[in-house]
Amino acid sequence: MADSMAEQLQQDMECEGLLECIHGLKQLDKDCFRAMVESEEPLTIDEVADRVDRERSTAYRSIQRLLQSGFIQKEQINYDQGGYYHVYSPTDPDQIADDMQRMLNDWYAKMGQLIQEFEDKYEHVDDGPTPVEG
Repeated sequence: MADSMAEQLQQDMECEGLLECIHGLKQLDKDCFRAMVESEEPLTIDEVADRVDRERSTAYRSIQRLLQSGFIQKEQINYDQGGYYHVYSPTDPDQIADDMQRMLNDWYAKMGQLIQEFEDKYEHVDDGPTPVEG
């Protein structure tokens, strides 16, 4: 990933890069998300772990990041005899896009505020030493 915003803007950005840039998602997170998108039914953590060929605990951490980012949804399934388990499915892409747009707008407003603060702080700085009047 690029070190500065200027370098990031010069790179070719892809959808996957967008997920990393805005949400800090790792490759495994993207793989888990893709597994859920490609599935016709919600998946358990064990099913996701099998599809991405990782340990259950590793897949669980990735799923938690995806939940926190709003990319997936969790649903509780109850057993008739008592007890339950969870399944996970992708969030509607339109909702994800709306959330990312909102985050971008918030970021843009914050950057504008910081730029204004920078300008206010440094606009009155002299360009050099003041000549001595005599």
